[in-house]
Amino acid sequence: MQQINRDILKLAIPSILANITIPIVGMVDIAVAGHLDTNAATMIGGIAIGSMLFDLLYWNFGFLRVGTGGLAAQAYGRQDSRECARILARALGISLGIALCLLLIQWIFVKAAFLVVDCTPQVRELAEQYFFIRIWAAPATLSLMALKGWFIGMQDSVSPMAVDFVVNGMNVLMSIVLALGLTLPSVSDPTSSTVIIPAIGFSGIAAGTVIAQWSGLVTALLIIAFKYRRAVFAGFGASEFKGLFKGSETRRFFVMNADLFVRSLCFIAIYIGFTVISARYGDVLLAVSSIMMKILMIFSYFTDGFAYAGEAMTGRYIGAKDRPRLVKTVKWTFVWSMGIAVIFMGVYHFAGVPLLKMMTSDAVVVDAARDFLPWLVLMPVVGCAAFTWDGIYIGATGSKEMRNSMLWSVVAFAGVWIAGILLLNFFGTSLPGAGPDMTSSSAQSGVTSSSTPYGVAAMHILMGAYFAHLLARTIYLTIRSPRIYVF
Repeated sequence: MQQINRDILKLAIPSILANITIPIVGMVDIAVAGHLDTNAATMIGGIAIGSMLFDLLYWNFGFLRVGTGGLAAQAYGRQDSRECARILARALGISLGIALCLLLIQWIFVKAAFLVVDCTPQVRELAEQYFFIRIWAAPATLSLMALKGWFIGMQDSVSPMAVDFVVNGMNVLMSIVLALGLTLPSVSDPTSSTVIIPAIGFSGIAAGTVIAQWSGLVTALLIIAFKYRRAVFAGFGASEFKGLFKGSETRRFFVMNADLFVRSLCFIAIYIGFTVISARYGDVLLAVSSIMMKILMIFSYFTDGFAYAGEAMTGRYIGAKDRPRLVKTVKWTFVWSMGIAVIFMGVYHFAGVPLLKMMTSDAVVVDAARDFLPWLVLMPVVGCAAFTWDGIYIGATGSKEMRNSMLWSVVAFAGVWIAGILLLNFFGTSLPGAGPDMTSSSAQSGVTSSSTPYGVAAMHILMGAYFAHLLARTIYLTIRSPRIYVF
C-alpha cells in the first residue's frame, strides 16, 4: 500500500508543479490584456475568443496526448521498448501532418468560425489578430501533445515537468515583455531610460506564446536525445519508418483515436458553447465567463497530477496484467484526488474575490463576477472525480467509455441550458434585457460597461449546465468502471 502511494506521488508531484504554471499563463495573458487599455473588458474578450478558436482546433486532436499516453504505458508494462519507440514516432508523424493542414486552412477556419461566434466587432478584430499570430506555433503545440503523453506513459513525469516549465515560463516572460516592452535605466544618465524591447501591445501576447511553444519542443527533443536515445531508440532506424503505419498496433491506434476524436468534439461543443453563449450577453459577461473559467480550472491542474499518475500506473499494470496493484492504484488515486477537491472548496470560498482582483483591475468586471462565486465552491467535487476517471480510463485505453461519457455530458449540458433558458424566458420576461430578440442585444449594441439582470440570470443557468456536464461524466464512468479490471 505504501509503495503504491509513493509511486502515485512520485508521478503526481512533478505534474502538479508543472500544472501550477499553466493557469498562471492564462492569468498573465488576461491580466496583461486587462491593463493594456481603458476598455479592459474588450481586451479580455479578445483573448477569450482568440483562445477559444485554438481550443476549437486543438481539442480535436487531444487524442495525440491521450492515445499516445495510454498505449505507451501499456507497452512499458509489457517491457516492449521497440513498440514504445514506434508509438512516439507514429504520434509525431501524425502531429506534423495535422499541423501542416492547419496552417494551410487557417484563414478559412477563422472566417467560418465567426459565422457562428457572436461578439462585438472590436472583440472580433482582436481575436483574429491573436489567432493569425499564434497559429504559427501549431507544429510545436501538436508535437508537444504527443510528447507529453509519451513521457507520462513511460512513467516519467519529470521530463514533461521540465518542458512545461520552459513553455510556461517563456510564455509569461515573453508575453509581458513583448506586449508591454522592456525599458531599463540609462547607464550614462540615471534620470533617463533606454527602450531595450519596444512594446507591441496586444499582438505581443500571441507572439510570446509562439516563442514559448517552439522553445518547449526544442527542450523535449533534447530530453529524448539524451535520456531515451539508447534505452528506447537504439536500433530504431529508417527501416522502422517504412512500416510505421502498418500492422495491428497501428490499427488499434487509429480505432482508439477515432473514439477520442468524437470525445474531443463533445468537449468543443461544451467548452466552446460556454464561451459563445456568454458572448451573447455583452463584453462584461464574456469577460466574467473567461475569468471564472480560468479560476475554476486551477483545481483541475492539481487533480490532473493525480489523474496523470493514475493514467501511467493503470496502463503499466494492465500491460503487466497485475490486477491487485491496478485495484490499489485506482483506489488511492481517488483518495488523493478527492482530498484536492476538499482543499479547493475552501480556497474558492475564502479567496474568491482576491482571485478575481488578480485577474483584472476593472471594477465593473469584478463586481459582475462576484455573483457567480458560489459556483466555484460546488465544482471541485464532481470535477475532481471526472478528471480522475479520465486519467484511469486513458491508461486502460478505454476509449469507447470515454467517448460515451462525453456524449452523455453534451446531453446534460444542452438539456440544462435549454430547459433553464426556456423557464427564464417564460418567467423573466419583465427583466431588463429580456425578450425574443434581446438575448444578444448587449453584444450587438456593443454594451461593455454593464450587464442586464436577464443576462446575469442566463449566466447562472450556463454555470449550472457546466456543472451538469461534469456530473454526467462522473456518474457514467463510475458505472462503467468494472470493465477496467478485465484483461
